[in-house]
Amino acid sequence: MKRSILTIVFFGFSVIFCFAQKTNNTQSTNTKPPLDGVYEHNQIINRDPIPWTSLIKKDVMWEKMIIRQVDMRQKINLPLYYPADPLKGRISFMQVILNGIKEGSITAYDGSSEEFLSPYSVSKFDSTFNRIDSTDQFDSTGQVVGKVAVSKKLEARDIKQFRIKEYWFFDKQRSVMDVRIVGIQPLKAETRPGVEGEEEEEAFRPLFWVYFPEFRNLLAKNPVFNVWNDAEVKSFDDIFWKRMFASYITKESNVYDRVIKSYAKDLDALLEAEKIHDYIFNYEQDLWEY
Repeated sequence: MKRSILTIVFFGFSVIFCFAQKTNNTQSTNTKPPLDGVYEHNQIINRDPIPWTSLIKKDVMWEKMIIRQVDMRQKINLPLYYPADPLKGRISFMQVILNGIKEGSITAYDGSSEEFLSPYSVSKFDSTFNRIDSTDQFDSTGQVVGKVAVSKKLEARDIKQFRIKEYWFFDKQRSVMDVRIVGIQPLKAETRPGVEGEEEEEAFRPLFWVYFPEFRNLLAKNPVFNVWNDAEVKSFDDIFWKRMFASYITKESNVYDRVIKSYAKDLDALLEAEKIHDYIFNYEQDLWEY
């Protein structure tokens, strides 16, 4: 009888010890943060870009190259600019591009050409856009006393506008007017001295080109804030596929290879951009009989 009682007591302590050990192991390995929401928003991780419709040259009966400019400070474009810092698994559109260039999955091309002719290596890109410069250091009297190093690292928050190179074409096989984006060129915001007596004015310096089809797969896996519905997760690829952004035309293919601002200013430039937009729209409409 005594032996049976000791056996039961020993078995009980063994069960308690094993349960306590398992609990400690679970607590030590369970480092996953608590769920922020009612379910996990992970449906975009394995998403692929929507494939473009196959196209052959003989089906393209009309084509026009267009370059347009996007200001990410406009209300409809804010999801492209924010968040300025990573937030809840989201990063800005320009941060996606800079990260891709750093990792080698996106190739940056010289910004002086629209034809993607001179690619940057990762080391050349860093030396060109992420460098250390020196500037004058002054004392309390305003005299120059030496030089001080200043970091010129390219930050996504400094890029407030970008250009889009795209081709509009009419596909007679499907009887539709379609568009394909081929390039993105970031524009860095800078301040330049104004004319005498006026304040400094904001200017935008073209940086480099990236080939859009090359990183559509990367855009499809990065979520973007949906201003209408938090439950519907969109990607950056969705934004460009559905044309959910505001822009204005700065150039069309022309015999002079010139931009609009070289021959039209201010209101005239806007009217010229609208004229090009209407021409593309009317071309498609004029192909039909009602």
